[in-house]
Amino acid sequence: MGLFGKKKKEAAPAQIREVVLEDGQTVTVVQSVDCLGDSCPRPQLMTKKAAKGAALGDVIEIVIDNPSSMEAIPPMCHEIDCTHLATLKGDRCWQVYIRKD
Repeated sequence: MGLFGKKKKEAAPAQIREVVLEDGQTVTVVQSVDCLGDSCPRPQLMTKKAAKGAALGDVIEIVIDNPSSMEAIPPMCHEIDCTHLATLKGDRCWQVYIRKD
């Protein structure tokens, strides 16, 4: 059991896929972190864990539906040796894309 009785979610390898960012750049996502329903600080902790295990150049997608968590990810990228590539707004969530440096 995770925090508050929810089943613990882990970062999972994404089905490797291509994503076109707002600037037209195409990146290959190799890992996806599902933070739907989670609030601070869990998305930040899950993102740090995923970045720690990522290889140089890997692109990680973080799926978030909490506005404060979404806003917290880009500024912390320099702490975890990553670059924020883009944040895309979906219907009910945001997809934040970071690259391991």
